[in-house]
Amino acid sequence: MCGIVGMVGKSNVNVALYDALTMLQHRGQDAAGIMTCHNGKMAQQKAVGLVRDVFRTRHMQRLIGNMGIGHVRYPTAGSSGPALAQPFYVNSPYGIALAHNGNLTNAEALSKELFLADLRHVNTDSDSEVLLNVFAHELQLQGKLKPTHDDIFKAVEGVHKRVKGGYSVVAMIASYGVVAFRDPNGIRPLVFGERMSDEGKEYMIASESVALDVLGFKLLRDVAPGEALYITADGDLYTRQCAEKTQLSPCIFEHVYFARPDSIMDGVSVYKARLRQGERLAEKILSLRPNHDIDVVIPIPDSSRVAGQALAQKLGVKFREGLVKNRYIGRTFIMPGQQQRKKSVRQKLNAIDLEFRGKNVLLVDDSIVRGTTCQQIIQMARDAGAKKVYFASASPEVKYPNVYGIDMPSASELIAHGRTVDQVADAIGADWLIYQDLEDLIAASAEGNPDIPRFDCAVFDGDYVTGDVNEEYLRKLEATRNDLAKSQREESKILASLNSIVGIHNA
Repeated sequence: MCGIVGMVGKSNVNVALYDALTMLQHRGQDAAGIMTCHNGKMAQQKAVGLVRDVFRTRHMQRLIGNMGIGHVRYPTAGSSGPALAQPFYVNSPYGIALAHNGNLTNAEALSKELFLADLRHVNTDSDSEVLLNVFAHELQLQGKLKPTHDDIFKAVEGVHKRVKGGYSVVAMIASYGVVAFRDPNGIRPLVFGERMSDEGKEYMIASESVALDVLGFKLLRDVAPGEALYITADGDLYTRQCAEKTQLSPCIFEHVYFARPDSIMDGVSVYKARLRQGERLAEKILSLRPNHDIDVVIPIPDSSRVAGQALAQKLGVKFREGLVKNRYIGRTFIMPGQQQRKKSVRQKLNAIDLEFRGKNVLLVDDSIVRGTTCQQIIQMARDAGAKKVYFASASPEVKYPNVYGIDMPSASELIAHGRTVDQVADAIGADWLIYQDLEDLIAASAEGNPDIPRFDCAVFDGDYVTGDVNEEYLRKLEATRNDLAKSQREESKILASLNSIVGIHNA
């Protein structure tokens, strides 16, 4: 999962892009980058690290121009490093930079096709670089010295015909403008808005509406599935549907975990969706255990807090903040190594004994993926003196890997894969475990926008909306995402770094 932003303004956009990326930092903490354009010249700064660490005053002073794009990255296959920071850039045609959120399910085939048929070289294993080269090639085919909006939209049409998977994209064409488009299923989110400055109208595109809010942009709407936007350097906006077959199928895990609660996606308030998740989960608890003995509901910060509040209110029991979060530790779910995840939980959370001691506690989390984090938190609750520890998940059992841009573990490493609910409860050490029903999760989101025909719920039901994910693909995914493969990649990177240092020393 990544965060993207693009802007065309009437003056330098560097500070606005920086501020927008800080609001999208929750979507990726591995790397960050900004690229701007002034008088046809591109300026770039990108590196591994948080937004606040990647950009310094000296960088902002050279990131000038009235248009630009930005990106925060988290690795979807465990790979990391400066070479994979975005935006990516190609100089032909025109000079194009691109940032991408999502994952291409046919990236391997496309990479071969780019080399053999399009005569293009891809320098990394990033599918974002593949996507950039596909777009660049399709634009090159238009054969224009100065591309028009029609040429750009035809290029996006070509991209949709060749590319499969989930993708939201912002791109910048030197001297000409900023382009944005979304996959035909609308799996990954993308919104745009406008604001009036003293010089005229400005536009911004972003992964989440919260990035627009803080900068005073009015949310106009979501980019539709298959739609493309083109904003010229002068501020003229063009839009067009560029895909033949479209169906809005947004990723429901955005509402569960990734998105900020103050964002609106495809007309759905994430905050309201999480409230409804909590209410429906409470109804399930009351139906199964009308005479429950829960004394207190305690959320696992932060993404389960809203659902936990609604759940407690519906149950008529106390809601307490019994776990205090160290906000200087990253999100454990998106940390690349299992060992690092285990270590970080105790660093990240600390229990307030008074809220646990002698009580029957219901812990609420947004989801259970590996089970490592909740297992340790349940033990923390017991160490703090809890009499019984129950556990509630605001989403159903995560049984299948995500292939559209979320780095979920391989299926064998998902704790609910091949286990019953009782077996999962035993594995994590809970006295009782309850999951949200998938029908209730869908209803909680659909109530916010009844016009959404379906949601991508593949991590829960194994139904991949693009229709091209088969057993062979999942087996390959398993080989790249399991902990052993990730550990070997980390060791290879360390070894390469040591060899480089030794080589320099010997020279």
